[in-house]
Amino acid sequence: MASPLRVRLEHAARPFRSASRTARVLVTLGLLLTFLFALVSFVGPELHEYGGTQYRVEQADGSFEQLPRLAPPSAEHPLGTTRDRFDVLARVIDGGRLALGVVLFSTVIAMLIGVPLGLFAGYRGGKFDRAVVTVMDAVYVFPPLLLAIIVAFLLQAYLAPGVPSAAAAVGVVYIPQYFRVVRNHTLSVKQEPYVEAARSLGAKERTVIGRYVTFNVVQSVPVIFTLNAADAVLTLASLGFLGFGVQYPTPEWGYDISAAIQDITNGVWWTALWPGLAIVVLVAALTLVGEGLNDVINPLLRARGAAGRKLDDGPAAAAGGAALDAPRSTAGAAPQPDGGDPHPGRGDPHPGRGDPHPGGGS
Repeated sequence: MASPLRVRLEHAARPFRSASRTARVLVTLGLLLTFLFALVSFVGPELHEYGGTQYRVEQADGSFEQLPRLAPPSAEHPLGTTRDRFDVLARVIDGGRLALGVVLFSTVIAMLIGVPLGLFAGYRGGKFDRAVVTVMDAVYVFPPLLLAIIVAFLLQAYLAPGVPSAAAAVGVVYIPQYFRVVRNHTLSVKQEPYVEAARSLGAKERTVIGRYVTFNVVQSVPVIFTLNAADAVLTLASLGFLGFGVQYPTPEWGYDISAAIQDITNGVWWTALWPGLAIVVLVAALTLVGEGLNDVINPLLRARGAAGRKLDDGPAAAAGGAALDAPRSTAGAAPQPDGGDPHPGRGDPHPGRGDPHPGGGS
């Protein structure tokens, strides 16, 4: 007899197994890239000899030797160095750790605020719902990057530039998305018969929301989470590029690309290439996870994938189908004289009957 834990795991994995092959490949590839990226970001500093803000090396006699300025990729510096004598590989690794931390905190903040507000606003309705919807619509009107800049500027008076302020600035942008999706699902779920039955039996509002509504409306939250995480990487990089991100010299991809603009005009390509490539890889990995989860969680897409591939009837069947669809050929058929019997070989359908008009002329 299977253990309860095994049964639950098999039940949880059932949507993934019944999804299409494309969805499973997308999720697997995206998770693999994200895991490798996280592994390099958190284990890389222990393996690489330079730090993201290190610009000199201590010698045996206690003196310091500065790193070369704008050195091309070499064995000592695989990705080269920057104008400020920082090792590019070290800054890419430390910037990845910062990006993953900000993305995780910002999306969690948006989810913890947007999901409960959407649940209670959609279930209760009334003035509370209208007030929250008005506020969320007002926030949703602002372009994401502009809103993040405004929040980052306002938080400078309360928080020092760093991960908390960057995560808060990015997280505020995505609160309306969680709210709108969860609220719309709650409006439809609360009219279901099982919710009406629970209310008629005297269940408390907290029990109805927690037991019967929540788990039926949060199915799309993981998809929003991964897609917002991908977008949060771009928003964080944009804030750093414009100078509203973390404080220099903290490694941050957007700021490094902004500082490398002058280097590109002088033929120094490695200071901007590798931070930009890191952004592309991480955003692509998170997007693959989100798109794959959308196919896995969506019942219609999952049912389409579970139906499997249509059987290929082969060339013979295709030829047979074409023969059925083609008009009937009259080649070889004997021509019928004018006024002849259209059904040769058939006798009189009414034998024994005479002429109904005997002697009648034409």
